[in-house]
Amino acid sequence: MDDLSLLKAAETALLPIFSEIDTQVKQNLKKVLEAFRSYRVGVHHFSSVSGYGHDDLGRETLDKVFARAMGAEAAAVRVQFVSGTHAIACALFGVLRPGDEMLAVAGAPYDTLEEVIGLRGIAQGSLAEFNIKYRELALTKRGTIDWQALNTAVKDNTRLVLIQRSCGYSWRQSLSIEEIEKIIHLVKQQNPNTVCFVDNCYGEFIEDREPTDVGADLMAGSLIKNPGGTIVTAGGYIAGKEELVEAAACRLTAPGIGSSGGATFDQNRLLFQGLFLAPQMVGEAMKGSHLIAYVFDKLGYPVNPPPLVPRRDVIQAIQLGSPEKLIAFCRAIQRYSPVGSYLDPVPAEMPGYESQLVMAGGTFIDGSTSEFSADGPLREPYIVFCQGGTHWTHVAIALESAIEAVGKAG
Repeated sequence: MDDLSLLKAAETALLPIFSEIDTQVKQNLKKVLEAFRSYRVGVHHFSSVSGYGHDDLGRETLDKVFARAMGAEAAAVRVQFVSGTHAIACALFGVLRPGDEMLAVAGAPYDTLEEVIGLRGIAQGSLAEFNIKYRELALTKRGTIDWQALNTAVKDNTRLVLIQRSCGYSWRQSLSIEEIEKIIHLVKQQNPNTVCFVDNCYGEFIEDREPTDVGADLMAGSLIKNPGGTIVTAGGYIAGKEELVEAAACRLTAPGIGSSGGATFDQNRLLFQGLFLAPQMVGEAMKGSHLIAYVFDKLGYPVNPPPLVPRRDVIQAIQLGSPEKLIAFCRAIQRYSPVGSYLDPVPAEMPGYESQLVMAGGTFIDGSTSEFSADGPLREPYIVFCQGGTHWTHVAIALESAIEAVGKAG
């Protein structure tokens, strides 16, 4: 079967799944629209203020709309968050105090959190330098949560449990909302005072419920991922219980300022519109993920998640097996990117990452992983991680080039 025939067969086989995704998009869009209607969003909310950002009606209303859509008591949606990692760090430093313990329950965290925790780097103000202890539960050999170990893992001083929803740069299934709900239940049974925090990056609007709908105390993510709808230019969010959101906001700004400051620099319209577009954009990314999994599985490569199974985030991983194929794949995707198609991705160091990365990122927003992109660390077994996509047809076109670049496995 040639490349075009393979893609055509994939599109035909995936039609029922695409229809299910469209139904999910409709459910999530209804939820967003109800939040907009509840807080009477109007054009007057698109204006902003400068300087300190005091009394920014648009920002304050957006926080309420976002919280409502996410099933949370409160939210802080801010362009001042540099990244998802920054939002997560603010949440962790807002909750944890010297002598507390943080327990990661889904194996090792994403690379960029290692220096926040203190697993790499020195003299940068990590959690470890503030005498905050860290433990992690290893995944089982099958790459799943070790439920038996989790049953007795929470201690009296376990102040916060870190639940990383997405697989990150690991070869495991990302977590479903049902699994997150089960984790929270087991943690609260052992210590009801332990804060259940979810790194929600790449997971927003994948299902019809969010972690805060099922008992998460706090969660955080990036606005240049799912909830920004591919048009928000920068920022992140924190959502959850009101007092915890405010504690995290105090780490972003300062104690006494918290969530009451932070100018939005004429970005309010984009922030509202991005949230409105987000369910649709996530749906398109999920379709693209299914297409990638189906095609590369047929070509003989290990893929995660497997073909034809429900998505848990907007990431699709392919184990390519060599640095040459990883680089060739990213170069093929870059050639069919709308921005910077003439650039040649090469492995390079990147702040926060342990290994060199090769990245295809021809996106309108620099670093936006809600738009179609691909990257991977230059280490065995040479996995490429594909993310996002504003429409699945773009993914299909780029795949024609990627298939030609790497060929069949073996």
